[in-house]
Amino acid sequence: MGEQRAQFRAMQEGTAEDWGIISSHFRPFAKELPDRIIKHLQLLDGDFGGFPIDRLEHSLQTATRAHRDGRDEEYVICALLHDIGDTLGSYNHPDIAAAILKPFVSAENLWMVEKHGIFQGYYFFHHLGMDRHLRDQFKDHPLYQYTAEFCAKYDAPAFDPDYESESLAFFEPMLRRVFEKPRNSIYKME
Repeated sequence: MGEQRAQFRAMQEGTAEDWGIISSHFRPFAKELPDRIIKHLQLLDGDFGGFPIDRLEHSLQTATRAHRDGRDEEYVICALLHDIGDTLGSYNHPDIAAAILKPFVSAENLWMVEKHGIFQGYYFFHHLGMDRHLRDQFKDHPLYQYTAEFCAKYDAPAFDPDYESESLAFFEPMLRRVFEKPRNSIYKME
């Protein structure tokens, strides 16, 4: 006999027993989220996209810089994952990273990750014929300076081939702690 599965053919037909079966599979699957995130970060290894370093090293440098500057684990993990969406969201990578982080991080860190692409554009949009001051639409937002600082101190300088970053393994325990229990999710089960 194989694994137990729900019997409905349409959600409208689902029973409490069906959803009990599904829930029993969800919990262990959800606990493996850090493993899936690590595997996805590893996809960035060797993906240069024309940059001086690959996307994984950029992520590691950003997180390392934040960690060495004394930022808390949640912030450091946001720094590590801020560009994880590059492979799936070529035109909206910050949204992908924010969606992954949303159940687990503060509203401040979520906003920072979600908006970092616009803020980071200050350093290069003008070279592409775009408005480098696009971030100024948020100049009155309480998290404007917080996000500008993330880009200036950690994201923008994190393209240095000579910088010695911490390894992905170094950040793994932090990642597991941050993703241990969701704070904000309709699927949060106590």
